[in-house]
Amino acid sequence: MSSPSIYLDGVGLLGPGLSGWKHTCDVLAGRTPYVAAPTVLPAVEKLPPAERRRVGIPVKLSIAIGLEAARHAGADLVSLATVFSSTEADCDNTHAILEALASDDRAISPTRFHNSVHNAPSGYWGIATGSMQPSTSLNAYDATFAAGLLEAATQACSNGKPCMLLAYDTVFPEPLQRLRQFPDAMGVALVLNPRQTPAALALLKLTLSDASATRMPQDNLERLRERIPVARSLPMLSLLAQGHNGSVVLEYLDKLRLAVEVCSIS
Repeated sequence: MSSPSIYLDGVGLLGPGLSGWKHTCDVLAGRTPYVAAPTVLPAVEKLPPAERRRVGIPVKLSIAIGLEAARHAGADLVSLATVFSSTEADCDNTHAILEALASDDRAISPTRFHNSVHNAPSGYWGIATGSMQPSTSLNAYDATFAAGLLEAATQACSNGKPCMLLAYDTVFPEPLQRLRQFPDAMGVALVLNPRQTPAALALLKLTLSDASATRMPQDNLERLRERIPVARSLPMLSLLAQGHNGSVVLEYLDKLRLAVEVCSIS
């Protein structure tokens, strides 16, 4: 079984030691050494002040990477369908709700409640961009990036219109951090297009595979790949950053992986 080929028009990325796609390209291509550092989120763009005050890291992160990818692609935000893919969603908010439920006063604020749903970032994206296009929110544990890529590529090819993947992970406070020990927040956004346009960076061909997942040759980037689910994207992004053609295998299910052939477009 395979999904149709899809063009990649734009990338947005923020993560520990990775401040935007241009900087990440330099790191993945070996032009700049990777230096681990806390993820820095820019000021939230486009949201009205009232909504801006209420949002947490998932919304700030997804809006930042989504806007960067859309700018690179020259995409029309209003007409862009989206797939939001996150392993744990809003970890800070989940922690706060669980603390409240474990206390004598079990009241939960309406803002915390509506931010607790898995598709909250999708809703805020619609407010920020004015988009009323279809949006899907999913989770597949450590396979969340590959699942999101498959979903977004399938939707774009089925509908004949571009679709953006916004995949992100955030960090739990203690004590849940002991169960899911992500070092920091990270997000990757991809604008996928069923048709080739002047913005196209590469053609991606997706197939299912039983081969082992591709590892990063640099020890520090391999540790990042292993520890943050969305960082499973790094082998594919490395080919793109280097402008190389090639194939990588991304972690997906226990006995099934996602093979991605990257054909760069000059």
